[in-house]
Order: sequence, then C-alpha cells, then structure tokens
Amino acid sequence: MAIKKAKIITITSVKGGTGKTTTALNLAGTYSLLNKKTLILDFDLYSGGIALSLDIDIRTDLYKLAYDMSVNDYKNIDDYVLSYNEYIDIIPAPKDPRYASKIETKYIGIILKKVEPKYDVVIIDTSHFLDASNLILFDRSDTIMYVMNNSPLDLKNLKSMLAIHKDMEKDNYVVVLNESNLKLNEMFTNYDIKSIIKNDINYVIPATFYNKNINRFVLKGKIMLLDKNVRFFNKKTVKVFNKMALDLLER
Repeated sequence: MAIKKAKIITITSVKGGTGKTTTALNLAGTYSLLNKKTLILDFDLYSGGIALSLDIDIRTDLYKLAYDMSVNDYKNIDDYVLSYNEYIDIIPAPKDPRYASKIETKYIGIILKKVEPKYDVVIIDTSHFLDASNLILFDRSDTIMYVMNNSPLDLKNLKSMLAIHKDMEKDNYVVVLNESNLKLNEMFTNYDIKSIIKNDINYVIPATFYNKNINRFVLKGKIMLLDKNVRFFNKKTVKVFNKMALDLLER
C-alpha cells in the first residue's frame, strides 16, 4: 500500500507587496472547497501573516516546534497544528520575530516529513529573500509559485531568478501575475511581460478580484474565496484558482 504524500506548494515572490500571502490563503480556501485536507506552513519567519489573517490565536508556532525537536521534547506534530476549519490547518511563523533566526534549517526537512502523510496539500508561504530556509523549501517542493505584479522592479528581479532555475535545469515553478492590486498602474501588456521575463505567465489573478473591503475580511479572519458573495461576483477569479489548484495537484 502506497504511503500518502502531500503535494508541497511553496509560494514566494522576488519582492514584497505582490499578494503572495493572499494568494496562499485563497488557494488553501479553494482546496478546502475541493475537500482536500490542507496545511499552511508560514515560513515568512520575520513577518508571517497567516495566523493574523485568519484571526487564529498563536499558542504554538514553528519556533516552538523546531525548539522542541532540538531538545527531544517533541511528541506529535498535531500538538503544533492550529485548525482554521474542517479542511485547513496552519503552523504559524514565530509569534515573536526575534526567534525566527533561531529556527535551525536542519529541522525543515524533518517537519515536512512529519506533515506530508497527514495532508493532501501543504502550502508554504515564504519571504521574498533567497535565504537558506527558502533554498531548502524550494528543493523539497513539488511546485514553486512566483507571485508577481506588473512593475519594472518585479519583472527584472523575476527574470534573474527564473534564469537561475533554467541554469540549474529546474522547471518545477509557475508564474502567477496578480493584477488585483490596483495601487499599481498597468505598465506592460502580458505579451511584454513574457518577453521581458523570458517565460510564460501560467495564471493571471484578474483585476476584478480587487476588494476595497479586504481589511474587513482580515479583521474577521475570513478567506475571501470562501465567502459566497465574493465567489458569486468573482466567477473569473474562482475559475482561475480552481484551475490552478487542480493543475498543481497533477504536477
């Protein structure tokens, strides 16, 4: 009998403010609607926002998990998992960012081995820094998702990062263009973007997904795509996230 192993999807960017955490949350929400047991690991260690966005009390976190492993006080991964709903669990980033640097990278692989058999999908939210933790996470991921905006800085940085992947003959990544951030004026067409980054855009989150009341969802701890009204008025976005979710399961 084959051992169950979750699909590991690491969501990152090449600069801050692209909407990667919002993308991670709504992808998890999409998987929950597909009845897929999903864990969100918040490896944005210094400024993780998953627990805050879901209004979950941080009684345990990644630092506590790694520390207990280091002192042989670890018993069961369930002791460190916080539940959001029937299908979505999280392990938050350190509640106190001063402890972020104390998480030894050697425990990342061990943590992933503990959670893989328990879930259908593990979504990892990361920082935009190419540090040791991210390199390990990238190496252990089935798919690396780069969330980008339509801005010159983003395009230039992403082009460099994708060139590294290609030099290493790694193709386990997808590019997501987030057009829902209306604070950024459109500067390039999608054709221009593909020409600049020398890569296809795999998915586009439409501008219509922009919601001026997003802070209300955060304050209430709600995932936007789990709201019936949001899904009704954003059918195009729902279609994009559904396709994304199903495609990533097949990769």
